[in-house]
Amino acid sequence: MPAPASLDPRLLRAFLAVAEELHFTRAAARLYVAQQALSRDVRRLERELGAELFLRTTRQVALTADGERLLPHARRVLAAQDDLLAAFGQARPLLVDLNSAGLVTGRRVLHRARELVPDCELMARYESGLTGAAGELLAGRLDASFGRFAGLEPALRSGLEQQPVRWEPMAVVLPDDHPLAPLPEVPVAALAGETVYAGAGNPRTGEWTDLALRLFEGHGIRLASPLPLAVGDEEFERIMAKTRNPILAVVDFPAMPRTVLRPLVDPVPLSPVSLVWRKGLVHPGLDALRAAAAEITRAEKWLRRPADRWFTAIDDRAMGA
Repeated sequence: MPAPASLDPRLLRAFLAVAEELHFTRAAARLYVAQQALSRDVRRLERELGAELFLRTTRQVALTADGERLLPHARRVLAAQDDLLAAFGQARPLLVDLNSAGLVTGRRVLHRARELVPDCELMARYESGLTGAAGELLAGRLDASFGRFAGLEPALRSGLEQQPVRWEPMAVVLPDDHPLAPLPEVPVAALAGETVYAGAGNPRTGEWTDLALRLFEGHGIRLASPLPLAVGDEEFERIMAKTRNPILAVVDFPAMPRTVLRPLVDPVPLSPVSLVWRKGLVHPGLDALRAAAAEITRAEKWLRRPADRWFTAIDDRAMGA
């Protein structure tokens, strides 16, 4: 592999994301860039190195021998760059988990934070749920995330801090031919006898499954059996198209083919969303995230509960989120 005269670190970040995800769609979502732009950067890196780094088929992406050889060097170079910037008072990139590319709350906060600190790099990650992200936060592999803080184990919460952002109304995704699909809103009791997917069996979304169990208690609603782990909207849509079970979601959940999204009512269930970060973390990007979250929360009245009858878990209320 011939050595180029110089190498843009952005190209190495693109390579590293694809190497770790082995999936261009997920890697693009993780870097918050278009998939076409990511593919272009990887091809440019391959041209500059004069080596093919990935084997691509319609079904999978795998590292070549040259890709395997480059991987540890790319990690060391990017880590050294972050250390160098920190040594001269320039912040390393802040790694922000948005759970899923389609969810609105975290994405809006991140977008506004980037506007507040345009010279600071805030990079998106997608860990699926706060339970999965919490360990990464404590290990220093992530810096911030969003989700239901009270749903974490106390041992995890002890090393983290949180800022309540939103009481997000919950909804259900139904097949478009489901008997409840014509309703503009779905009463929780109307789901009696249904088997609903709420992340059961996914170790990264335990806080969400716990909230579903509390909401459904006494209503005769079952949780769907564990499904294959779906990372990214495309995979989630593919799996749910096969099962056709209702899905517990939030009102901003992205549209999926052959489904309808209906708010839940009687009561209106509220999913608490907090900005969560590692205790002791000091970073201008975190300051911007907190300022952006506070700004949008005030403007959108995200912490105001609805006038109608609503539901939240007791421990969520005790923590403010």
